Amino acid sequence: MIFKNLLAAALGGMLLATPAARADDAFPSRPSRLIVPYTPGGNTDLLGRVVAQGLSQVWGQSVVVENKPGAAGTIGVEMVAKSRPDGYTTVLGSFGNILVARSLYKSLSYDPAKDLEPVVLLATPPVVLVANEKMPFDDVKGLIEYARRNPGKLNYGSSGNGSSNHLFGELFASMAGVKLTHVPYKGSGPSVSDTISGQIQLNFAPFPLVREHIKGGKLKALAVTSAKRSPVLPDVPTVAEAGLPGYEAVGWFGLMAPAGTPKAVLDRINRDVNQVLKSPAIRENLASEGAEPAGGSVDDARRSIAEGERKWGGLVEKLNIQL
Repeated sequence: MIFKNLLAAALGGMLLATPAARADDAFPSRPSRLIVPYTPGGNTDLLGRVVAQGLSQVWGQSVVVENKPGAAGTIGVEMVAKSRPDGYTTVLGSFGNILVARSLYKSLSYDPAKDLEPVVLLATPPVVLVANEKMPFDDVKGLIEYARRNPGKLNYGSSGNGSSNHLFGELFASMAGVKLTHVPYKGSGPSVSDTISGQIQLNFAPFPLVREHIKGGKLKALAVTSAKRSPVLPDVPTVAEAGLPGYEAVGWFGLMAPAGTPKAVLDRINRDVNQVLKSPAIRENLASEGAEPAGGSVDDARRSIAEGERKWGGLVEKLNIQL
């Protein structure tokens, strides 16, 4: 998992040097909740828990993680969108339930742009484009040439229709002018297993799921999807430098609050989450898993959502992908 081992690092007291909230601060004066709209144990859950633990230490108040899974993460986000806008209930939003939700779900009960306030961008993890070891190409240029000669014969797996790695593949095919066949799975794990066995040929996969298989020669690492190379796979080029200029596709994790939350409260949470993200232990662990903390201002988070919705929501609408 991308955020494996982060919780242990946080619990080890890495933020003990951070000063606790002053007694005269209006916020926070009582425990708060951070809603994780997915099941416990996944990368989103672990990220939420390490942020909650860090904030608990900074504030001297408990920040309790509550898992509210369902409907690809939209149930938990909807709950927070309808919560009291006082800063005591936030949600860990992600690519699917924030950036592309309005385009994917025609009957969505909340509008990320109107019903939620961005607080801070947390992380933007890339994935790695891998191919089955028996494929007759070893790089992105070879993949594109092969796909042009064999339209539709290359299959790539994803964790489901409308998932980030589904859309990463669609963007690749669109920019390269090739036809790839999308095969949705119920999770990235099964799709990676079928890429190794040869049932499908390609995958836009999370680093932790494929790193050892790349080292073992069962998968070919063609490129990483970020704008710069990853320290995890420093010899693997980006998609852009390997043959598809301008390509960039990364995940998105951000903290959101109900619309109407006072600006002073948003700024306070933003400031303190940025402090949590500066921890050397968190930065080191995120980097080792192919990701890096983002941080920045409330306005930075707002801009990242707007840009993501234009890019990915526009792609969903262009391809008429619906759930």
